[in-house]
Amino acid sequence: MTPTPAPQRSALGILCLCAGVAVFSVQDLILKLLSGAYPLHQAMVIRSLTAMPLLYLLVLASGGPKTLVTPGWPRMVARGLVMFVAYTAYYLTLAALPMATTVALYFSAPLMITLLSVLMLHDQVSLPRWLAVAMGFVGVVVMVRPGSDLFDWAALLPVVSGLTYALSMILARQQGATQTAAALAFHGNAVFLICALILSAVFGSGAFAGETHPSLGFLTRGWVTPTAADLGRMALCGGVAAIGLTLLTQAYRVAASATVAPFEYTGLIWGVLYGWVFWSDWPDSTAWTGIAIICGAGLFVLWRETTERRRALAM
Repeated sequence: MTPTPAPQRSALGILCLCAGVAVFSVQDLILKLLSGAYPLHQAMVIRSLTAMPLLYLLVLASGGPKTLVTPGWPRMVARGLVMFVAYTAYYLTLAALPMATTVALYFSAPLMITLLSVLMLHDQVSLPRWLAVAMGFVGVVVMVRPGSDLFDWAALLPVVSGLTYALSMILARQQGATQTAAALAFHGNAVFLICALILSAVFGSGAFAGETHPSLGFLTRGWVTPTAADLGRMALCGGVAAIGLTLLTQAYRVAASATVAPFEYTGLIWGVLYGWVFWSDWPDSTAWTGIAIICGAGLFVLWRETTERRRALAM
């Protein structure tokens, strides 16, 4: 079989990544639409149950069930717990803040990855990358607006999400040599299901309902009998997760991560678009300033990392 030329692989990778980001943004939209009437744990249980058979098919196509019970499975479960914290914090933010703000603050993740790679992997980081990381955190402060009348503590949640997501990516780098992407995803979804069931056991009766803050209400609200349409939307999140994961995995499989990673930022386009169309949310000048700083710093970090890696390979 003739190998696919590198430019075509890069184009395919970029296309898959942009499609994967677009698909995942549909899940963000659905959860934000549901956040005013249903609890997050209910949506997560239904989503995880729907995604389980789809992800198992991916496991079958990527080495079979034996990949799920390797000696490293406890570490995959630990990574799943970290991912659960990351996505729960992100989803709770969607209930309280505009989608564009949530997505932009979440994009502090590349900056967090740089920081954690030094602490956990002992990577060497150049001064320009450190300066970009510092500038990115300035952008976070601009968007969070501490001390102002517009400050909402929920703005800290996507920063927590970015940090824990970055930690999960570092763990994935450590485990990637011995574990398949399908196995990592399957264990992650299993952890999501178990943790969502635990939250449902605590909050599902509605005993802790009544919180007025949108994020807390989304967490503590009791289970509600869904309409057929809303049940379909929750189940759709499972299909979205499985399809989006497949597309993103394919993107990083066929093309270099440095080539496709900058296109993760296309998620901001969907965040702004959905926020404007469904809630008439449009970022103000301060928010746009923070968005530009965070995205610019993140893209610079990715570009600098690529440049430094190429130099190291050429030596």
